[in-house]
Amino acid sequence: MYGPGIAPGFFILTGRRRMTACSIDLILFDFGGVLAEEGFVNGLKAMAVMNGLDPDTMVKTGFQTVHDTGFVVGRADEATFWHEIRRRTGIRQDDTTLRQEMLSRFVLRTWMFEIIRDIRSHGVQVGILSDQTLWLEELDDRFDFFRWFDHVFSSYHMGKSKRDPSIFDDIAGTLNLKPGGILFIDDHEGNCKRARSRALKTILYVDEEQFLRELKGICFFVDTRLYNVFM
Repeated sequence: MYGPGIAPGFFILTGRRRMTACSIDLILFDFGGVLAEEGFVNGLKAMAVMNGLDPDTMVKTGFQTVHDTGFVVGRADEATFWHEIRRRTGIRQDDTTLRQEMLSRFVLRTWMFEIIRDIRSHGVQVGILSDQTLWLEELDDRFDFFRWFDHVFSSYHMGKSKRDPSIFDDIAGTLNLKPGGILFIDDHEGNCKRARSRALKTILYVDEEQFLRELKGICFFVDTRLYNVFM
């Protein structure tokens, strides 16, 4: 977990009361597929096209490999991951080319950060929970987005991924929060289901309109007119 990073113009959360009703103490956002475009999936699909392979099979193989090698939880390095991807799929490109195909496709959804600023200004903590390995830190070096969050939880550093439901227990315990006071937002139903099994509230991210509607139902101050979502 990374420490709090207060962006300029934000209020310090400690010791002040919320200004608007919200039943949540902390909102945890997935990175790829929620805060940013899904670079891991889109990168794997691009690699499949480059090599004349089926994109869906490539995505499935990529997810399985990142877990099988232990790369997602910091038990293997990136070179091991790419070596195993090449062995399993027959793709030919080198590590540098493959990582660029992937990392270049993580494009931040800037309107999400408008929402995060609003949430945080109302006294609700915000955090990231991501399985994006060490790439999450490299992407932060490029885009400097950690500063928008109070907490960043990375599977690579925690030694467990969102496939392990106990990761949600760890976060609640570390922050001394009741699980029911945490909202987790992810674009994979399996991750949401595991979070709910640990008593967290969840939103399965499908699209912008659905996400904002469900978020407003939990945090009443959310006002879609304030965000540049549908421009």
